[in-house]
Amino acid sequence: MASHRLIQYIGKEYGLAVSEAIYDRLNVYYFVDGHSLNDRPLLAKVVVEELKQLIPHNYPSEDEILAFLNGNEGRAEIENALQGLRQLGVHGIPKFIIEGRTVVDGAARSDVFVNIFRSIEKRGEVQGEAVFADILGITAETIQAGSHTADDVAA
Repeated sequence: MASHRLIQYIGKEYGLAVSEAIYDRLNVYYFVDGHSLNDRPLLAKVVVEELKQLIPHNYPSEDEILAFLNGNEGRAEIENALQGLRQLGVHGIPKFIIEGRTVVDGAARSDVFVNIFRSIEKRGEVQGEAVFADILGITAETIQAGSHTADDVAA
């Protein structure tokens, strides 16, 4: 749970692009490099190394990240998010929650997604809100800023 809390904290402090980059790095750290997410000193070191590249100024120190990992900040929000997922019927990953109510398995065929997005396109607007923004304490400004710009996607 500490790594989940850390991703949430980084998203709130530095934005979704930074938190997604850290999330990607932690996936490599765990799934490719074979490190434990419970090795908090090493986790703090790896996260700070990545943050140095992403935000060259005013990034937290390893000690600050380690203190965060050893604390409980954000625990209630993550537990509430997990409860919300269970209420939506989500018991495994990957899952996509579209418009706050449509749950699609990550292994769904592409036509499932195309049909959903075509329906949204026909309406001309997205209905619903980000499901976990309030629970996780993510501000509307952070959500609006997003994690990728059109230039990022085109590159």
